[in-house]
Amino acid sequence: MPQGAEHRFDCAQCGGDYRFDPASGALLCAFCGSQQPLASTGPWGRAGAGAAVAEIPFETGLADHLPDHLAGHAMQEARVSHCPNCGGDVVFDGATHAAECPFCTTPVVVGTGTKRQIKPGAVLPFALDDEAARTAMTAWLGRLWFAPNGLQRYARKGRAMQGLYVPYWTFDAQSHTQYRGQRGTVYYETRSVVIDGKRQQRQVPKVRWAPVAGRVARFFDDVLVLASGGLPAGHMQGLAPWDLSGLQPYQPHYLAGFRAEAYTVPLDAAFQQARQDMAAVIARDIRFDIGGDRQQIDHVDTRLSDVTFKHILLPVWVAAYQYRGKTYQFVVNGHSGRVQGQRPWSIWKLAFALCLGAVAAAVVGYGVAQGG
Repeated sequence: MPQGAEHRFDCAQCGGDYRFDPASGALLCAFCGSQQPLASTGPWGRAGAGAAVAEIPFETGLADHLPDHLAGHAMQEARVSHCPNCGGDVVFDGATHAAECPFCTTPVVVGTGTKRQIKPGAVLPFALDDEAARTAMTAWLGRLWFAPNGLQRYARKGRAMQGLYVPYWTFDAQSHTQYRGQRGTVYYETRSVVIDGKRQQRQVPKVRWAPVAGRVARFFDDVLVLASGGLPAGHMQGLAPWDLSGLQPYQPHYLAGFRAEAYTVPLDAAFQQARQDMAAVIARDIRFDIGGDRQQIDHVDTRLSDVTFKHILLPVWVAAYQYRGKTYQFVVNGHSGRVQGQRPWSIWKLAFALCLGAVAAAVVGYGVAQGG
């Protein structure tokens, strides 16, 4: 069943809606509290905890033709809403027609158009519920210096956090690299210098360079590339590391009660970013292989083979707060509790700190003068 299709998980006890509960790892009815364990094969065709997450050949993905048997990595028609304020794209289920953008809280109306996309093949389920995420965010705010006193109280009393699955691409590849460069060996020469009118001997470092060439190889596993721009890239990088050992084959019940962001970074563009990340690691490998005290890389020729990818969803709690007329955004890793976000500055606290610093400097200066 495509991600953009309507998924309803009706409670067998009261007919209410189930939602995925991070605390129990089961479907929980918000009305009567009954649970549907995910360990048993339910009416939604769960794949099972032991099911493997498929790696898809990169060329197959570029061809825009993914067969259904590849562990869920088929093509889908997703119903996507584009926020006119921040530009975020969010996938809505078939029963939703209007909602707020989880990135900036702007009201949005879901259109009738669909977008053909690669269906997610895996999901890292939420491990923290909204209360635990809010506790982590409040603690993080409390550690911020120079934040207004009212921000933490406002955040604690603010609107509910939004649980959002953020799309990522992951890439695997075997790399083989030939390089040419130079190895630098540091040696010292004794020179005579004049310091304060006195001639002294000083050891001056020099570098002796020698040409080198060699080969390095590395297998890259799960190089992560953010597949959307709805949340600031710097915030998302700050949520790392992600424990991808908990990835589960994609099933829609993990998204029950949450939203999923649609990817806006195409597969080929994401791979170019992954190649840059790989190149940085390969450069470190080359410098280690060159050895010596200094290294210089003159030429690199890297060949990648056995390139595969996955389209995965990672859990993020999002909070957007209006504080004194400005929106501040906070994100919490829904698996580890790591927090990143924007923060306002208290002008009064900054002014007080500057004044305190000036007074301290004056006192020190006075003490030095008196001592002189």
